[in-house]
Amino acid sequence: MSETLDILVFGAHADDAEIGMGGTIIKHVEAGYRVGICDLTFAEMSSNGTPERRRQEADRAAKVLGLAMRSNLGLPDRGLFVTPEHVEAITAEIRRHSPRIVFAPYWEDRHPDHVACSKLVEEAVFNAKLRRYLPDQPAVLVNQLYFYFINDMGRTDLMVDITAQQEKKEQALLCYRSQFESAMSEPDSVSTPLNQGYIERVRSRDKLTGQRRLIPYAEGFATRSPFLVDKFMKDSH
Repeated sequence: MSETLDILVFGAHADDAEIGMGGTIIKHVEAGYRVGICDLTFAEMSSNGTPERRRQEADRAAKVLGLAMRSNLGLPDRGLFVTPEHVEAITAEIRRHSPRIVFAPYWEDRHPDHVACSKLVEEAVFNAKLRRYLPDQPAVLVNQLYFYFINDMGRTDLMVDITAQQEKKEQALLCYRSQFESAMSEPDSVSTPLNQGYIERVRSRDKLTGQRRLIPYAEGFATRSPFLVDKFMKDSH
């Protein structure tokens, strides 16, 4: 089967994409899109869990989401910076899968790795189309780059109704027991913001996002490029 994807989602750590846009991923998979996730690090600096366990959890979540592929670049957790080496690694992943659409974390977030991932992907999307950059790889033009929210909400330019996918999104999040289970139920774990009702807060955020358009649950996204509209539709009322 071809490695070509319709959508490629980047996250600094496994579970970033599920938190920010798990419902949107599921919705597009259900519609027949080939969707993949590329995690930049093995989250080896996480307070709970181990890199091996995180890999197992990511594999289980990938099955729930219905992904066509999931990869990990093995870049250093808490060591993500806009360096030529990191940009090259992400650019190569984009060229490997030729996605029409790429998603990255929003450019403002309380976790520095999420911010770094956002900047790195934006650089890589630009470089991927330059035929003289890494000329041994065919250039790839990404049609659109969107940004999803993880910890902190920002300007929402568009939203996706995930009401029918919300339950399955939470099933994917629950695959990451090392991160989201209470410290009381996970041996050798410590309390973090993630195991203090984080999934419930994600659910509340999705509900609040949807409320702006009277939708039970929605995920919001931002873009740096304005939308091109051929003409505005007449009000049906």
